[in-house]
Amino acid sequence: MSKQNAANAKTGLHFQNAYTKLHIHPFYKYLIWFLGIPLHIFTVLYYQFKKKDTIYPILYSEIKNTLLSEGFKAKLKLDYHNQIIQKQSFFDQKVSMEETEKQAEKLAEERFEKEIQHRTMIALEQKGMKKQSYSSFFENLLAKPLFLIVSFIPGILMYALLLLLNNSYVKFIFERLVMGIFVVLGVVVLVFTILYISPFDPAANIIGVTGTKEQIAQFNHIYGLDLPYLNQLWNAVKGIFTFNLGNSFAGNEDVAASIANKFPVTLKLTLYALIMAIVVAIPIGIISATKSNSFFDYTFMFIALLGLSIPNFWQGLIFILNFSIKLQWLPATFSPQNGLSMIMPVVVLGTALTASVARMTRSSMLEIINEDYIITAKAKGLNRSQVLWKHAIGNAMIPIITVIGLLFGGMLGGAAVTEKVFNISGIGSYIVDKQFIPDIPAILGGVVYIAITISLVNIIIDILYAFFDPRIRSKMKQS
Repeated sequence: MSKQNAANAKTGLHFQNAYTKLHIHPFYKYLIWFLGIPLHIFTVLYYQFKKKDTIYPILYSEIKNTLLSEGFKAKLKLDYHNQIIQKQSFFDQKVSMEETEKQAEKLAEERFEKEIQHRTMIALEQKGMKKQSYSSFFENLLAKPLFLIVSFIPGILMYALLLLLNNSYVKFIFERLVMGIFVVLGVVVLVFTILYISPFDPAANIIGVTGTKEQIAQFNHIYGLDLPYLNQLWNAVKGIFTFNLGNSFAGNEDVAASIANKFPVTLKLTLYALIMAIVVAIPIGIISATKSNSFFDYTFMFIALLGLSIPNFWQGLIFILNFSIKLQWLPATFSPQNGLSMIMPVVVLGTALTASVARMTRSSMLEIINEDYIITAKAKGLNRSQVLWKHAIGNAMIPIITVIGLLFGGMLGGAAVTEKVFNISGIGSYIVDKQFIPDIPAILGGVVYIAITISLVNIIIDILYAFFDPRIRSKMKQS
């Protein structure tokens, strides 16, 4: 039984510490209040009831009566009255006596209230006590196992939040997800505004030059294009966050279904290119750094420079000309049923990323292997491979991860060129085809899918920072 009581007390302290820690931050403070509204309704009433039994109201009333009997409030009012008259005289202002009295009364009341509270707090401290706010009252309740049991149902959402966010890693991920929501919202507003002020007219482009004014007006009415800007923006934001992207202007196809079919193709293409870049570039960068200024170093970095300099569309056309038309090794266009058709698009899309990662790996490794702690590790007698794998590579990964994260987002958003060259029906080519109408629902849906993916990738990158750098893990725990 004593073990059970100890476990319950420990649980109560766990929730109390989590509440105290999160209550410091304004965002979490209001979020906890919002999720705990059903519970706070009862605890506020209980607090008001208990408040009557405390000594604070008694001391407050005694000090207030003492100050009133001493004429403290009347003296304050007289002082403020004289100050207001002097100010009016100095600035040559003409204000009625009744208005002057109201100002003096208001200022005296505020000062009188502050003085009562100040003296009451001093009296409490002299008695070895302090005023208990609702926040501290609620914290003390959380430490009681019986309160947790009774309040579990009305406070289940709040307790779930406290339990999750008490873990520093979960809290870190939660904060990044909240930031991601605001990023997506900003992307929606920005993209919609650009499309709204665009000189292109969706109705005229779809109906054609033969369309009458009545047909164009009817088209605009059907799709809500005749509404004011804020109304259209609200409908777009609401559609995104309720997962109702609507129908496209051209073809009247369901936007969500179209994107669900096309986005996985682009994502798979980008992920394969990313894997290729990591597998090829990081070993090349490490070899170049460990054999700096050698034949291998110059050769690899020259090839990397070429990879950065070659435009995607030109590289794709050269690949098609040589590997498809001349050698007939690989198919010229993409086909989901043919795995070989993915090779050339992946290589073309991943060439620039591979080159960038290789160069960053080399420069980061060169910087790390000349640090004092690497020299110390060598002086201790560790062999070259131990120094390299145990001390150098882990510390060199932070800037490499940053580059990979940044370029992955650009690669995902810029896959349209590669998709057009290889006739891939992906999200990039889908957005390009729709932007000249402009097909607002289709473009918004495609861009938001990409923005969500990039936000998730950035969260993964931030987690990898903590995995490779213990200093970041320490800061996460402290925050």
